[in-house]
Amino acid sequence: MSGITYEPFLVALSYVISVFGSYVALQLAISIPQARTWGAIIGSCIGAATAVGGGAIWSMHFIGMNAANLGMPVAYDPVLTIASLVVAILAPAVGLFIVGRGDGGMFNLPLGGVLTGLGVTLMHYTGMAAMIMPARISYDPMLFVASIVIAIVASTVALWLAFNLRGNLQRFGSAFVMGIAVCGMHYTGMYALRLAPTKDVVTDTGIALSPANMAYMVFGATAVILTLLLAYSMWKSQRTLTADL
Repeated sequence: MSGITYEPFLVALSYVISVFGSYVALQLAISIPQARTWGAIIGSCIGAATAVGGGAIWSMHFIGMNAANLGMPVAYDPVLTIASLVVAILAPAVGLFIVGRGDGGMFNLPLGGVLTGLGVTLMHYTGMAAMIMPARISYDPMLFVASIVIAIVASTVALWLAFNLRGNLQRFGSAFVMGIAVCGMHYTGMYALRLAPTKDVVTDTGIALSPANMAYMVFGATAVILTLLLAYSMWKSQRTLTADL
Protein backbone atom coordinates (compact mmCIF):
# COMPACT_ATOMS: atom_id res chain seq x y z
CA MET A 1 0.00 0.00 0.00
CA SER A 2 1.35 3.47 -0.91
CA GLY A 3 -0.17 6.78 -1.90
CA ILE A 4 -0.05 8.42 1.53
CA THR A 5 -1.55 11.91 1.53
CA TYR A 6 -0.77 14.75 3.91
CA GLU A 7 -2.58 17.61 5.62
CA PRO A 8 -0.59 20.66 4.38
CA PHE A 9 -1.14 22.77 7.50
CA LEU A 10 0.20 20.05 9.80
CA VAL A 11 3.19 19.55 7.50
CA ALA A 12 3.87 23.29 7.81
CA LEU A 13 3.57 23.06 11.60
CA SER A 14 6.08 20.20 11.64
CA TYR A 15 8.57 22.43 9.80
CA VAL A 16 7.92 25.42 12.06
CA ILE A 17 8.56 23.44 15.24
CA SER A 18 11.70 21.95 13.70
CA VAL A 19 13.07 25.42 12.91
CA PHE A 20 12.17 26.71 16.38
CA GLY A 21 13.80 23.73 18.08
CA SER A 22 16.92 24.07 15.94
CA TYR A 23 17.29 27.75 16.77
CA VAL A 24 16.90 27.19 20.51
CA ALA A 25 19.40 24.33 20.37
CA LEU A 26 21.96 26.50 18.59
CA GLN A 27 21.49 29.16 21.26
CA LEU A 28 21.95 26.67 24.10
CA ALA A 29 24.91 24.85 22.54
CA ILE A 30 27.08 27.97 22.83
CA SER A 31 27.62 27.33 26.53
CA ILE A 32 28.81 23.72 26.18
CA PRO A 33 32.50 24.43 25.42
CA GLN A 34 32.66 27.10 28.17
CA ALA A 35 31.03 25.01 30.92
CA ARG A 36 33.40 24.61 33.86
CA THR A 37 31.84 21.84 35.96
CA TRP A 38 30.42 18.43 35.12
CA GLY A 39 27.01 19.60 36.27
CA ALA A 40 27.15 22.56 33.91
CA ILE A 41 28.43 20.40 31.05
CA ILE A 42 25.71 17.78 31.42
CA GLY A 43 23.05 20.43 31.94
CA SER A 44 24.10 22.32 28.81
CA CYS A 45 24.20 19.15 26.72
CA ILE A 46 20.80 17.96 27.94
CA GLY A 47 19.26 21.40 27.44
CA ALA A 48 20.49 21.70 23.85
CA ALA A 49 19.64 18.04 23.17
CA THR A 50 16.10 18.54 24.49
CA ALA A 51 15.64 21.46 22.11
CA VAL A 52 17.02 19.74 19.02
CA GLY A 53 16.09 16.14 19.83
CA GLY A 54 12.80 16.63 21.62
CA GLY A 55 11.72 19.74 19.72
CA ALA A 56 13.30 19.93 16.28
CA ILE A 57 13.35 16.17 15.68
CA TRP A 58 10.86 14.19 17.78
CA SER A 59 8.03 16.72 17.80
CA MET A 60 8.53 17.34 14.11
CA HIS A 61 8.41 13.58 13.54
CA PHE A 62 5.26 13.09 15.60
CA ILE A 63 3.42 16.02 14.03
CA GLY A 64 4.51 14.83 10.59
CA MET A 65 3.17 11.34 11.28
CA ASN A 66 -0.17 12.78 12.31
CA ALA A 67 -0.17 14.91 9.16
CA ALA A 68 -0.21 11.69 7.13
CA ASN A 69 -3.45 10.04 6.06
CA LEU A 70 -2.67 6.32 5.94
CA GLY A 71 -6.18 5.35 4.94
CA MET A 72 -6.91 3.68 8.28
CA PRO A 73 -7.21 4.64 11.95
CA VAL A 74 -3.89 4.80 13.80
CA ALA A 75 -3.12 4.75 17.54
CA TYR A 76 0.26 4.76 19.25
CA ASP A 77 1.87 2.39 21.72
CA PRO A 78 2.77 4.63 24.69
CA VAL A 79 5.91 2.69 25.69
CA LEU A 80 7.46 2.79 22.22
CA THR A 81 6.41 6.41 21.77
CA ILE A 82 8.12 7.47 24.99
CA ALA A 83 11.15 5.32 24.11
CA SER A 84 11.46 7.16 20.80
CA LEU A 85 11.42 10.49 22.66
CA VAL A 86 14.15 9.33 25.06
CA VAL A 87 16.34 8.20 22.15
CA ALA A 88 15.68 11.49 20.34
CA ILE A 89 17.14 13.41 23.28
CA LEU A 90 19.99 11.08 24.28
CA ALA A 91 21.46 10.72 20.78
CA PRO A 92 22.07 14.46 20.23
CA ALA A 93 23.29 14.79 23.82
CA VAL A 94 26.05 12.28 23.06
CA GLY A 95 26.94 14.04 19.81
CA LEU A 96 26.97 17.47 21.46
CA PHE A 97 29.25 16.18 24.21
CA ILE A 98 31.69 14.52 21.80
CA VAL A 99 32.01 17.59 19.58
CA GLY A 100 31.56 20.33 22.17
CA ARG A 101 33.87 18.88 24.81
CA GLY A 102 36.25 16.94 22.61
CA ASP A 103 39.95 17.61 22.14
CA GLY A 104 39.42 19.14 18.72
CA GLY A 105 40.46 15.94 16.95
CA MET A 106 39.51 15.49 13.32
CA PHE A 107 37.35 12.44 14.11
CA ASN A 108 35.16 14.09 16.75
CA LEU A 109 32.72 15.68 14.31
CA PRO A 110 32.19 12.62 12.07
CA LEU A 111 31.94 10.34 15.11
CA GLY A 112 29.40 12.63 16.76
CA GLY A 113 27.50 12.96 13.49
CA VAL A 114 27.31 9.22 12.87
CA LEU A 115 26.21 8.39 16.42
CA THR A 116 23.64 11.18 16.45
CA GLY A 117 22.37 10.29 12.98
CA LEU A 118 21.96 6.63 13.88
CA GLY A 119 20.15 7.67 17.06
CA VAL A 120 17.81 9.90 15.07
CA THR A 121 17.15 7.02 12.69
CA LEU A 122 16.42 4.70 15.60
CA MET A 123 14.03 7.30 17.01
CA HIS A 124 12.19 7.61 13.71
CA TYR A 125 11.68 3.91 13.12
CA THR A 126 10.87 3.25 16.77
CA GLY A 127 8.17 5.90 16.43
CA MET A 128 6.92 4.18 13.29
CA ALA A 129 6.87 0.83 15.08
CA ALA A 130 4.72 2.44 17.78
CA MET A 131 1.83 2.74 15.32
CA ILE A 132 -1.08 0.44 16.14
CA MET A 133 -3.18 -0.29 13.07
CA PRO A 134 -4.55 -3.19 11.01
CA ALA A 135 -1.55 -3.38 8.69
CA ARG A 136 1.93 -4.85 8.40
CA ILE A 137 4.79 -2.35 8.02
CA SER A 138 7.73 -2.73 5.66
CA TYR A 139 10.09 -0.31 3.95
CA ASP A 140 11.58 0.27 0.53
CA PRO A 141 15.25 -0.72 1.04
CA MET A 142 16.76 2.10 -1.04
CA LEU A 143 14.69 4.81 0.60
CA PHE A 144 15.33 3.28 4.02
CA VAL A 145 19.09 3.58 3.46
CA ALA A 146 18.64 7.08 2.04
CA SER A 147 16.85 8.18 5.22
CA ILE A 148 19.78 6.92 7.32
CA VAL A 149 22.30 8.77 5.14
CA ILE A 150 20.25 11.97 5.35
CA ALA A 151 20.04 11.64 9.15
CA ILE A 152 23.83 11.23 9.49
CA VAL A 153 24.64 14.10 7.14
CA ALA A 154 22.06 16.39 8.75
CA SER A 155 23.34 15.53 12.23
CA THR A 156 26.94 16.19 11.24
CA VAL A 157 26.06 19.56 9.72
CA ALA A 158 23.95 20.47 12.77
CA LEU A 159 26.83 19.68 15.14
CA TRP A 160 29.23 21.74 13.05
CA LEU A 161 26.82 24.67 13.03
CA ALA A 162 26.29 24.40 16.79
CA PHE A 163 29.93 25.13 17.55
CA ASN A 164 31.00 27.30 14.62
CA LEU A 165 28.34 30.01 14.42
CA ARG A 166 28.81 33.16 16.44
CA GLY A 167 26.22 35.63 15.19
CA ASN A 168 22.56 35.43 16.21
CA LEU A 169 21.49 36.13 12.61
CA GLN A 170 23.66 33.23 11.43
CA ARG A 171 22.04 30.88 13.94
CA PHE A 172 18.58 32.06 12.93
CA GLY A 173 19.27 31.42 9.23
CA SER A 174 20.88 28.07 9.96
CA ALA A 175 17.80 26.96 11.90
CA PHE A 176 15.79 27.13 8.68
CA VAL A 177 18.38 24.94 6.93
CA MET A 178 18.37 22.45 9.82
CA GLY A 179 14.56 22.36 9.69
CA ILE A 180 14.69 21.40 6.02
CA ALA A 181 17.24 18.66 6.76
CA VAL A 182 15.19 17.20 9.62
CA CYS A 183 11.99 17.24 7.58
CA GLY A 184 13.86 15.73 4.65
CA MET A 185 14.90 12.74 6.75
CA HIS A 186 11.41 12.25 8.17
CA TYR A 187 9.49 12.46 4.93
CA THR A 188 12.02 10.29 3.13
CA GLY A 189 11.42 7.66 5.81
CA MET A 190 7.67 8.09 5.41
CA TYR A 191 7.96 7.76 1.63
CA ALA A 192 9.81 4.49 2.21
CA LEU A 193 6.85 3.16 4.20
CA ARG A 194 4.90 0.25 2.74
CA LEU A 195 1.66 -0.87 4.39
CA ALA A 196 -0.04 -4.20 3.78
CA PRO A 197 -3.57 -4.03 5.27
CA THR A 198 -4.65 -7.05 7.28
CA LYS A 199 -7.99 -8.27 8.54
CA ASP A 200 -6.69 -8.49 12.09
CA VAL A 201 -8.89 -6.99 14.77
CA VAL A 202 -6.91 -4.38 16.72
CA THR A 203 -7.66 -4.76 20.43
CA ASP A 204 -4.84 -2.57 21.81
CA THR A 205 -6.17 0.98 21.59
CA GLY A 206 -2.97 2.73 22.73
CA ILE A 207 -2.98 6.55 22.48
CA ALA A 208 -5.90 7.22 20.17
CA LEU A 209 -6.82 10.87 19.64
CA SER A 210 -7.72 12.48 16.35
CA PRO A 211 -4.55 13.15 14.31
CA ALA A 212 -5.14 16.91 14.27
CA ASN A 213 -5.74 17.15 18.03
CA MET A 214 -2.67 15.04 18.76
CA ALA A 215 -0.53 17.17 16.47
CA TYR A 216 -1.77 20.42 18.01
CA MET A 217 -1.17 19.12 21.54
CA VAL A 218 2.40 18.10 20.72
CA PHE A 219 3.05 21.40 18.94
CA GLY A 220 1.66 23.46 21.83
CA ALA A 221 3.51 21.58 24.57
CA THR A 222 6.78 21.66 22.63
CA ALA A 223 6.45 25.37 21.84
CA VAL A 224 6.03 26.14 25.55
CA ILE A 225 9.08 24.06 26.52
CA LEU A 226 11.22 25.61 23.77
CA THR A 227 10.14 29.11 24.79
CA LEU A 228 11.18 28.40 28.38
CA LEU A 229 14.53 27.02 27.23
CA LEU A 230 15.09 30.07 25.02
CA ALA A 231 14.23 32.42 27.89
CA TYR A 232 16.68 30.53 30.11
CA SER A 233 19.38 30.80 27.44
CA MET A 234 18.84 34.55 27.13
CA TRP A 235 18.89 34.98 30.93
CA LYS A 236 22.07 32.96 31.22
CA SER A 237 23.78 34.94 28.45
CA GLN A 238 22.81 38.23 30.06
CA ARG A 239 24.06 37.02 33.44
CA THR A 240 27.39 35.96 31.92
CA LEU A 241 27.74 39.30 30.13
CA THR A 242 27.02 41.20 33.35
CA ALA A 243 29.55 39.10 35.29
CA ASP A 244 32.25 39.87 32.71
CA LEU A 245 31.77 43.64 32.98
